[in-house]
Amino acid sequence: MTKIYESLKEKDLSKVENHYLKLSGKKLYYPPTEKIPIIQVSNFPELGKLTALRFIEWVQQNPGGVVSLPTGKTPEHFIKWVGYYLRNWQKESVASELKIMGIDPGIKPDMQSLYFVQIDEFYPIDSYQHNSFYYYIQRYYFKNFDLDPAKAMLINVNEIGTADNLPLGQIFPDKVVDLSLRTRYASNRIERLQKRTIEIVDEFCTTYEKRLRERGGIGFFLGGIGPDGHIGFNVQGSDHFSTTRLMHTNYETQAAASTDLGGIEIARNRLVITIGLDTITHNKEAVAIIIAAGEAKANIIRDSIENGSTNKYPATVLQNLKNARFYLTSGAAIRLKERRYVAMEQENPLTQKSVERAIINLAVEKNKPLVELTKEDFKSDKFGKLVLERTKKTPQEISAEINSGLTNKLKNGLVTARDQVILHTGPHHDDIMLGYLPYVVHLVREATNQNYFATMTSGFTSVTNAYMLEVVEALKEFIDEPDFIARFNKRYFDPEFAEGKNRDVNLYLDGVALHSRTLKKEALARRLVRNLVEIYEEDNPRYLRNRIDELSNYFNTQYPGKKDIPHVQKLKGMQREFEEEIVWGYFGFNQDRVWHLRLGFYQGEVFTETPEMDRDVRPILNLLRKTKPTIVTVALDPEGSGPDTHYKVLQATSEALKLYEKETGNKDIKVWGYRNVWYRFHPAEANIYIPTSINSFAILENSFMYGYGSQKNASFPSHELDGPFCRLAQQIQVEQYEKIRTCLGKDFFVASEMPRLRAAHGLVFLKELTLEEFYQNTMELRKSTEKQ
Repeated sequence: MTKIYESLKEKDLSKVENHYLKLSGKKLYYPPTEKIPIIQVSNFPELGKLTALRFIEWVQQNPGGVVSLPTGKTPEHFIKWVGYYLRNWQKESVASELKIMGIDPGIKPDMQSLYFVQIDEFYPIDSYQHNSFYYYIQRYYFKNFDLDPAKAMLINVNEIGTADNLPLGQIFPDKVVDLSLRTRYASNRIERLQKRTIEIVDEFCTTYEKRLRERGGIGFFLGGIGPDGHIGFNVQGSDHFSTTRLMHTNYETQAAASTDLGGIEIARNRLVITIGLDTITHNKEAVAIIIAAGEAKANIIRDSIENGSTNKYPATVLQNLKNARFYLTSGAAIRLKERRYVAMEQENPLTQKSVERAIINLAVEKNKPLVELTKEDFKSDKFGKLVLERTKKTPQEISAEINSGLTNKLKNGLVTARDQVILHTGPHHDDIMLGYLPYVVHLVREATNQNYFATMTSGFTSVTNAYMLEVVEALKEFIDEPDFIARFNKRYFDPEFAEGKNRDVNLYLDGVALHSRTLKKEALARRLVRNLVEIYEEDNPRYLRNRIDELSNYFNTQYPGKKDIPHVQKLKGMQREFEEEIVWGYFGFNQDRVWHLRLGFYQGEVFTETPEMDRDVRPILNLLRKTKPTIVTVALDPEGSGPDTHYKVLQATSEALKLYEKETGNKDIKVWGYRNVWYRFHPAEANIYIPTSINSFAILENSFMYGYGSQKNASFPSHELDGPFCRLAQQIQVEQYEKIRTCLGKDFFVASEMPRLRAAHGLVFLKELTLEEFYQNTMELRKSTEKQ
């Protein structure tokens, strides 16, 4: 804890912070490990509510103040709650709630008095594009908060200016800005224009910084935190004395921005204008809050809170502000050592999961097998020491129990289920295979099992315009061929001809087998025609050619990242559906075993809608009725970050299973929870470990790279790996294997009598749950705070 917080007491907090601190049951900070105060809440919507109330409290106390608020998905519930309170200020229920929080309901915040400061923006970009931050601010803040545009400092790229007042598209025709022109000679006319434009932008940044400082700096700063720890676009390594500037970003930030910009290909070359770290902390009285939700942020949250001031973690600059805070969900705070220890200390008795987590972590940290951990090892670690004290067991007894537990989990993974009806579900089209394909390989080989595969959303947002253009242009090579015309006459492309879909898949797989690009392209062309016939309700090749030309023009002219029109959304989703059918076609499954639910909450908006009973739950219930599963697999991801589609599908599936259980009386359905490239299970959380061989990795790579044509170039990658998701899935499974190998001893696998264990070089983790356990692990749809 830095000196600035040493004298900070609970009485120094705002009334809203005090209220939530007491609710949390935690301390404000745990020195010396934690270097900045924290308010912790249970879930993402509650995080938004806390932040909204603190903002309203500050605005009441600081009319005419300077505020700077974030963009992206993180402030979703903050925006919703502020809007809710402002719209319903006169309601008795709202007034009562505000009083409880210590906010005077008699003084409505004067939002018109505020001076708004935009944090950052992409460059170059048309500010009126829907994926610009300028547009976001207009849509979500000015519209909902009734702010005064005349008092705003905005980064409107369209108004910054250019050399000779030329359009940005003429100066940067490929949208690539070469910052070396700041210091080198411009060798031709276009470079001279670019150099002068960069100088104009730099001058804008200096003026922006000067205007803000003349106003006293930011009074209320709210920010999210990126995968590398960036706040604003101040990426890892940024100088703590940095100011507003035009700059490059790093790979992690580009991966995070790829969804906004329409792909990593665009994000790699896009610069940003951002306020600096010193801009944020210039006003030493400023309230500066970082909000983070979900376990995906837990590592960077730990690094940003438990490290002293360092350029490596930009958020550590906030340790210079006495009113700086981190507002976190329990998931985001899960790797904060002292909080984890306090939570474990409060358990009575210690749960087996907590004991396992602590001792597995100890073994990995010491790089020792469990059975070789000594009493000194246990005592050197506060968690190990607590386990010794509370269990009253010897280190040998504790280690032996955990060692036995791990081997039992491996045995569970070596037993292939028999006589089961397995409904494999995935939020997106590649989630199942990325999560546990090595286990699917064994499950489908068991002839007594029935396997069904269901994708819950259409996944259209992850298909780029560039890829669709490639597919549409390829179709033009085939549309006039006699064979294609003959198929029209035979009604091959009729949407009712289900067998035609199976033939499309089989033709593509023939192309994979023969390494024939021509066959694969023809299969893609056939399926695209089939999809166009269904969407446009037009089976005349002459008229379809017009539609194909329209699509070519659309994919050529729409800016990447723009929300697609409905029929293009459907077309992109159908492309992903074909890819999913190809992957399960590898294992011999036809249309009758592969389902596409296209749940309606998934609409491509910045903030995903909450699932609804009739629209989203009933389709899953109907699928359960048709398949009558004994096992249902689900992506068991925590709430808050990454693709929140996963969490919302989890909610809808939970509700559907409750209805199905009530309807059938079947309480014996098992749920297998999996995670893939977005989240990991700790070994203590999973209870089935499936060994993964090099052969399984080869199947994973081959089926992904050939099956998911729209995904193989990794246009929307993880920040953890610059490459396709199949490689990241393999990397995760190898890391999981290495942890368990460390715990069980280096010879455990290689010296095993079982060939499957000797062949293992990775592990898949699953968590088997009863229905009741599954319900306890999910938030009930109707009780979600989001509905308020």
